[in-house]
Amino acid sequence: MTDYPLPHPTASGKLAPVLLALLLAGCTPLVPDTPQPPLPVPNTWPADTGQAAMTAAAGQGTALPAWQDYFTDPTLRQLIDIALESNRDLRIAVLRIEEARAAYGIQRADLYPGISVGGQGGRARTPGDLNPSGQSVVGGNYEAYVGLNSWEIDLWGRVRSLRDAALAEYLATEATQRAVQLSLITEVAHAWLGLRDLDERAALARETAASREQSYRIFKRRNDVGAASALDLTQVETLLIQARALSAELEQARAAQAHALTLLLGAQADPALTAPVRWDDALAFPPIRAGLPADLLLRRPDIMAAEQRLSVAQANIGAARAAFLPRISLTGNWGTASAELDGLFDAGSRAWSFLPTISLPIFDGGRLRANLDLAEVRSDIAVAQYEKTIQTAFREVADALSAHQWLAERLAIQREALEVQTRRAHLAQLRYDRGAASYLEVLDAQRDLLTAQQQLAQVRSSLLDSHVTLYAALGGDAATAQSASVTPGTTPTSTATP
Repeated sequence: MTDYPLPHPTASGKLAPVLLALLLAGCTPLVPDTPQPPLPVPNTWPADTGQAAMTAAAGQGTALPAWQDYFTDPTLRQLIDIALESNRDLRIAVLRIEEARAAYGIQRADLYPGISVGGQGGRARTPGDLNPSGQSVVGGNYEAYVGLNSWEIDLWGRVRSLRDAALAEYLATEATQRAVQLSLITEVAHAWLGLRDLDERAALARETAASREQSYRIFKRRNDVGAASALDLTQVETLLIQARALSAELEQARAAQAHALTLLLGAQADPALTAPVRWDDALAFPPIRAGLPADLLLRRPDIMAAEQRLSVAQANIGAARAAFLPRISLTGNWGTASAELDGLFDAGSRAWSFLPTISLPIFDGGRLRANLDLAEVRSDIAVAQYEKTIQTAFREVADALSAHQWLAERLAIQREALEVQTRRAHLAQLRYDRGAASYLEVLDAQRDLLTAQQQLAQVRSSLLDSHVTLYAALGGDAATAQSASVTPGTTPTSTATP
């Protein structure tokens, strides 16, 4: 106890120990200085992504375009703007930031003494049988004071560690909000591309159904005059029914996709923005470079959030360690007191009290030790989660790069397949018209032609989807991926940090 002198409320020297304690509290030696875990993934992308040869130059010029420059279609940009304004998940994420900011402010306030002004007054009568004089007594007590609430001198950094943990939690929440925003942008893009894919496939199905409707009418007239068999008419009708069924199926899928897009937007959009539209062959996305795997640490907001959660766990270890050491608190007030209200501010009515306290845990049944063990285990969990987040990000980028590469090849193959099926259907029709083949051959050729048309639309949509997926996997544009920088002891603000 003698190693921690308490301030004595006399003369000018009473504040010296307090100032010394404040100077000693300027650092937090009990927080573990844990270095950032090494990157738990290779330094290059897998060979099947087509990026392995770009390792030497990948670290330069890898900034991603802003989403407004990447998603250049005017309709898609309007839909994304609506979602950023009205989506409820994003709104909740923004409110979570405000919640974390307020929690940080509460924790930061514990570093400073609380000053309050108060007063009280009252009168009481004491009966004679409770008074040694045997006479009843009426007395009063009136006070007015400025008080120092119980303030812990943060010698060992316990309060400072809790403040740092709240700060890191705020930063993690802000990074999570940016992750939600990036996810929302890409989900809207995926939903819109899915809608366009279904529009294209439904239009192809309707065109096929219209063509087969005309063929059915021709064969019906030919059958009526005996120029075509009932079997041929049945086969033509079968093709027509298949086209109608596919058209109805695609229309149902489109309605569900439109409803999903509306939910993402969080508001009812102008019907013109979601009206059926055929594919625009000019629709494309700017090329982007993946860079190195380490670049993800600066881009992906989910990795930034995991890193801040690691800082939270380390700060909690510091607070748990400081709990083993003596805790000094100051409480006091200064003011005036009097037995009568009219004498409250008379000369000689000054009153003050000063109550420093020191406490040191001796026996708590192992609670503090268990609390420290818990903080250390949670720190280990945070490290593992941080590493897993990086590994997941690496896998997502590798998948997106690989999908982009092979879908481009599949699209070229599918275009060639469609050309072949178109020629086959034309030749089969010529052979049937000349009596060299049965209509079953035409039936098979036309069925395969519709399948090829549908597959081409799907592969083209998947390729465009892969561009969106890659953009999201790389962490989006620099503005979305910027982290917040807050100097301890100040109000958090969002600024770019390296």
